[in-house]
Amino acid sequence: MRSIFNFLDLVYWSFTRIVSTSFMRSILIAKKVKCGGRNKFYGLTKVKISKTAVIEIGNSCTFRSKPTSNLIGINRPCIISSLGKNSIIKIGNNCGFSGTVIGCFKEITIGDNVLCGANTLITDGDWHQNDPRSGEPKPVWIGNNVWLGVNVIVLKGVTIGDNSVIGAGSVVTKDIPPNVVAAGNPCRVIKELVRDENLHSV
Repeated sequence: MRSIFNFLDLVYWSFTRIVSTSFMRSILIAKKVKCGGRNKFYGLTKVKISKTAVIEIGNSCTFRSKPTSNLIGINRPCIISSLGKNSIIKIGNNCGFSGTVIGCFKEITIGDNVLCGANTLITDGDWHQNDPRSGEPKPVWIGNNVWLGVNVIVLKGVTIGDNSVIGAGSVVTKDIPPNVVAAGNPCRVIKELVRDENLHSV
């Protein structure tokens, strides 16, 4: 009986992926988003792009927007918004996003093999740009093989170095060096990682 339910579950998610991916390809083409091949969508990703903005997505990325498409639990769809004049979002190859929000006013760059846990947020601005209390947007750069744990928030002006892991629930307000584990609010380095030369993804 268990094997039957597992099979039906596999069929359901395969069907969801095929339909969602096909529909998202049409949306991305219509919105002039540059998108590589072999990307997968589970549910529909919300994409908003201003007339002069750029969104580039690499190859073999996965976007999970349905609540149970990641069993840790997703409480919202993936949202990618490049809102500022001439703002740029660049996403590398082999990245994974689960209910991730990427909100860009200036520039956000995400490297290859980046894993974003459920309900993560990456933004380069304070939002409410017409409010005098909001500061200027500052670029965000996330290196290769970075792993953001569940509910991580990455704020403006931050660089996260290659191969680093950001612990669940952290708020990243300052630069994080490569090859470390960091966590907390505000996020700080907890320990250094031994670099594995054979590491291709986290």
